[in-house]
Formats: sequence, C-alpha cells, structure tokens
Amino acid sequence: MTPTISPEATADFARQVREGSPRALARLITWLENDDDRATACMEILYPHAGGAYVLGITGSPGAGKSSLTDKLIDHFRRQNLKVGIIAVDPTSPFTGGALLGDRVRMSQHALDEGVFIRSMATRGFLGGLAQATEGVIKAMDAAGLQIILIETVGVGQDEVDVVRIADTVCLVLVPGFGDVIQSMKAGVMEIADIYAVNKADLAGADQLFTEVKARVAQDGQLAAQPWTPPVVKTVGTDK
Repeated sequence: MTPTISPEATADFARQVREGSPRALARLITWLENDDDRATACMEILYPHAGGAYVLGITGSPGAGKSSLTDKLIDHFRRQNLKVGIIAVDPTSPFTGGALLGDRVRMSQHALDEGVFIRSMATRGFLGGLAQATEGVIKAMDAAGLQIILIETVGVGQDEVDVVRIADTVCLVLVPGFGDVIQSMKAGVMEIADIYAVNKADLAGADQLFTEVKARVAQDGQLAAQPWTPPVVKTVGTDK
C-alpha cells in the first residue's frame, strides 16, 4: 500500500522543493520513479512553478564521450552562476533495478557544489534512451529553481530519439573510429540534432567525420527549407 501524507504536509514538502532543498528534491524524484501517489500530489502544487528552465539533451552512441562533455558543460554554466540539474540515464542493473553506472565518476567534482544537482536514473526497460519518469523529473528540477537541465541519454544507438520531445536543444555527440557513422545513424538520431559535436577531435579520422557531417547537414538543407541549420563543432571532452 502506498503511504499517504496530509495536504498540509504535502504543501510543506512542495515548499521545501521550491526552496531548493536537495534532500526534498531527491525524495520527490524517487517517488516519481516509483510511480508513488505522493509524487502526484506534490507535482500538482509544483507544476505551476515549472517552465523556466532550459533543457539540453546530450545523446549519442556508447563511448562517444557524453559524460566528459556534460562535465565540461556543467563547468561552463556554473561559471555563469547558473544552477544546473543533470539527469544521467543509465542501463538498469539486473540485480538492484537501479542505474548501472550511477556513480558518474567524471562528474564527482561537482558533488559538493550546491548549485549542481545530479541524478542518475535507470531505464527500467523503457526504450528510447530515457527513463519513464524523465519528464516528471525535469518538471521537479525546474520547480526547484534549477535553470539549466542537462539530460544525458543512455546511449543505445539509432533508436534513441525520445529526447527530442522534451529537450529545447538536442546535441548529438559523434566520435571518429566507429566506422561509417553517417550510414549507421541516418535512420535515427541524425534527424533530431540541433547541434552536432564531433568529440575526441584530437583523434585520427575526426576531420573526415567533421566533413561528412557538414556535408550531410548541407544536403538536408537543400532537400527542405529549415528555420535552423545545425552547427557542426569539434570538441575534446577532456579539455576546458
């Protein structure tokens, strides 16, 4: 049986979330992940206070360097004194049902920063690169005063396109050395990106991949008029 809390306690809990309590936000996210009725009651109060955050999705194949790039983006936004929330979607542990890579070693330097809130979430069998509760968690982080929300998707390949529904901007991270990246991805994530990042640009093959992606973007622009031409940038996730 799902525990219940009184309307007064719910209102007080929602107030704690709005005031930026990391403990309250973490508990609310757990309720959202577990489809707990207490989350529904709390989100009814918080929903009118959401809508101000900017949501950036980071997607791409496993090993593309999404975590390293996300870590540098956190640095960038914190230097602007913006409060940052990170939703790191990971594969599900077959033993605990939790996020398999939940420790996020590369982001551990931000663990003590009060302006950064990091939450790893397991897919729990939900396809599309996200967890089922991701949209609710975004709303909760938004209501808690986080101004930039980064979503790092699980990294499952060309079907990982759900992020386009919930992110304001989608960055597709590509990396040289994975064979014919354009051919392998053209039926999926290549269509959803607002920005293409050729990561690990210091490796051999990066220039060729950069040229191929630029050509693909130019070709798409010729086939159909677009209000936005996605930029293609070279990045090295280990550098500032």
